[in-house]
Amino acid sequence: MYIIKTEDTFDAAHFLYQYDGKCKNIHGHRWKVEIQVYSEKLCEDSQSRGMVVDFSRIKGDLRELTEYFDHALIIEKGSLKEVTMKVLREEGFEMRVMDFRPTAENFAKYFFDKVTDMGYKVYMSTIYETPTNCASYTDRAV
Repeated sequence: MYIIKTEDTFDAAHFLYQYDGKCKNIHGHRWKVEIQVYSEKLCEDSQSRGMVVDFSRIKGDLRELTEYFDHALIIEKGSLKEVTMKVLREEGFEMRVMDFRPTAENFAKYFFDKVTDMGYKVYMSTIYETPTNCASYTDRAV
């Protein structure tokens, strides 16, 4: 099996609702997203011959996903009072309201699913919150 990996980064803030610790406060990260895609065989068409997929194609698609979060406040749905959300919107803050708690683990699955939905055979998605802390998701037996 062939596996290739590409990565992208985005800067965003988040907090962990109902968490007892420092991460209950709004704080930021330089998030790094690594996506590994696989294939049993290499492409045979002239443009992508000898490749799993053209790096420029997957890198562009990943960038489209990460750009959505760049310089935004990532919020778990229902974690802030509506009046707070209204004030933040009035002040022009970029917010991304998610149906999940914005942890590295949940983002690993989020990006895995999004890239899979784009038609790629995703082997693994890894999300770094810091240079030394990351979470990965795969649907393959390990």
